Amino acid sequence: MSSIAQHLQQVQTRIQSACQAAGRDPASVRLLAVSKTFDASAVRQAHAAGQSAFGENYIQEGVDKILALQDLALEWHCIGPIQSNKTRLVAEHFDWVHSIDRIKTAERLSAQRPAGLPDLQVCIQVNLDGGSNKSGVAPDQILALANAVAALPRLRLRGIMSIPEPGDEAATRWVHAQAHALWCSLQQAGLVLDTLSMGMTADLELAVAQGSTMVRVGTAIFGQR
Repeated sequence: MSSIAQHLQQVQTRIQSACQAAGRDPASVRLLAVSKTFDASAVRQAHAAGQSAFGENYIQEGVDKILALQDLALEWHCIGPIQSNKTRLVAEHFDWVHSIDRIKTAERLSAQRPAGLPDLQVCIQVNLDGGSNKSGVAPDQILALANAVAALPRLRLRGIMSIPEPGDEAATRWVHAQAHALWCSLQQAGLVLDTLSMGMTADLELAVAQGSTMVRVGTAIFGQR
């Protein structure tokens, strides 16, 4: 068994244990393997071990891997910031986007999604702790943006994504709890959402305890970058 396969097994065990501790069904949490900076051969190893969903932060790097791995049945998620000149690449190659934080980006993705592809699955990134060095819409602006995104053709709004600022366990738990509350409030406002994308290598247990449905794990699978 390769080290990547072993690491994947360990992460799945962590998810299962976190779900058991939270009284949740392990099937309610998906694992997104974050393969940024690792080459296509690492993705092949992960796929051989049963992983099919992969996240990329850097768009051109991600597209290069998508093209190199077209022989595999993979699901590709864009989880990094999207500049206006990169929206076409994302619309043409990725299956999911987690990092929408402006209507302009969503509109470009909608207009540029090829007719032959399924709708692009999207999440809105929210900045809950005010981190100045990361993307994300403010919590008080997310309902208006979510309604606008949900109305666009060729996009399907699935939920929200959050990234806590590095900090102590209590601060991280607070961000995850706020994200879950915001997700629930959007559902109560009439939006049909099923995805709460939060939790990474260091905090996946905290995220699962607060209701995450998709954890984005890179280092624990592929190693240090």
